Amino acid sequence: MKPDNYFIKLQPHITYLGTKNLDRIKEAINFAKKWHAGQYRLSGEPYIEHVVDVAIAVAQIHLDADAITACILHDIFEDTLANKGELRKLFGNDVFRLVDGLTKLDRIRISSSWLWPRKTNYREVDRYENQAETLRKMFVAMSKDLRVIIIKLSDRLCNLTTLKYLPKPRRDRIAKETIDIYAPIANRLGMGDFKGQLEDLAFPFLFPDDYIWLKRLAVPEIDTRKKYLKKVALRLENKLADGKLKPTIKYRAKRWYSLYMKLIKHDKDIKKIYDLVAIRIIVPTVEDCYNVLGQIHSLWQPIPGRIKDYIALPKPNGYRSIHTTVFCDKGVITEFQIRTPQMDRQAEFGIAAHWHYSENKISTKVPKVRLQWVKELTRWQSSVKSAKDFKDALKMDFFSDRIFVYTPKGEVKDLPADSTPIDFAYSIHSAVGNNCAGARINGKMSSIDTKLQNGDVVDIVKSGKAKPNRDWLKFVKTEHARACIRKIIG
Repeated sequence: MKPDNYFIKLQPHITYLGTKNLDRIKEAINFAKKWHAGQYRLSGEPYIEHVVDVAIAVAQIHLDADAITACILHDIFEDTLANKGELRKLFGNDVFRLVDGLTKLDRIRISSSWLWPRKTNYREVDRYENQAETLRKMFVAMSKDLRVIIIKLSDRLCNLTTLKYLPKPRRDRIAKETIDIYAPIANRLGMGDFKGQLEDLAFPFLFPDDYIWLKRLAVPEIDTRKKYLKKVALRLENKLADGKLKPTIKYRAKRWYSLYMKLIKHDKDIKKIYDLVAIRIIVPTVEDCYNVLGQIHSLWQPIPGRIKDYIALPKPNGYRSIHTTVFCDKGVITEFQIRTPQMDRQAEFGIAAHWHYSENKISTKVPKVRLQWVKELTRWQSSVKSAKDFKDALKMDFFSDRIFVYTPKGEVKDLPADSTPIDFAYSIHSAVGNNCAGARINGKMSSIDTKLQNGDVVDIVKSGKAKPNRDWLKFVKTEHARACIRKIIG
């Protein structure tokens, strides 16, 4: 691409910014061209191509002009001798802070020997501690400005498209790092589309034989189901038209890596994967969502226990939708997902959807509830002494599947899957956990090691005579609960 065409390549993706920001972005491209001149990637393309591609990826989720500018400049400090003062003067403090934060993240290199599930020799303390410290820095950066990690995810996404040009050891490290660290972060931020893309791009490098096997198994089945669902969608569309609803109906094939992980859990039997291809129905309002649910159930028999109302009870990462699985035409088990356009955008872009422009106005202040887990992570990571504990807690706590559980007053607690009433008690307050003598789950007295389920209402029974004991450490899931228990038992 000729140098004067880089802005032309980016421009169609940033029309939402308005004309007042375009001159600064042009200036950023010229600045980047100057300092990256003569630099090429292993793929053979000029390095400037990469930073523009990152800017396009970020523009697709409509981040603000400072973020787009920072994308273009994100490797300036790492790969050139550009003057920091000049960059701050030309593009402002906000852009400088973003670029500086990204430079620090770029220096994070997580060793493949550190990443699970590969076994680690814990006698290599120095190197192991170093890996934990790199992740600590990443989470501190996230807590300061989430745009940093969103740009970093976009950078990683673009890097994965040229992974094949790297030596195998680097490919393996980057692919594993993506699956184990970056994709789970995207998931916790509710960025489902980014999570899926990251996993699918890393998958063929991490498990090449399984990837080939999966595509041979799934592609014919996906094609068959798509043809079937086309007829189902037409029947549903006619039904909804009678009620004067004009929905957008789309087919969604399950992501490759997500399908692979689900097949592993189901003995590699693809017939047991009912959402291999799901029908997504997008309607204007929440009321329309419930109306569509009723219409679907009037056509086909729902499967008991397979109706999930994530509108009334959103997932902890903000995901909202209604899922229902029914015995469809010819008895084929089929999943439907029902949501509004806003919910659809939220499902794809998560926390990043907050920056979406409305009449060229934007706020970079993120709702506090969305950042609670980041704040919690930042709080405990500074107190974890052992790198092994840090790694294990990260995998089991913050990057695990999540559930939401309610207090009797309706307050929601975000916990890792398989959490117990003890974890719940400590999530309220350390004093509640320390004095936990029992729990009522949905009104019924239950053991304190009971695994909580999504939507449970938990009432902690307290006693001044109760106190933590070492056996609790055998079943609690959260690092916060473990730390509180250890503090008491010594």
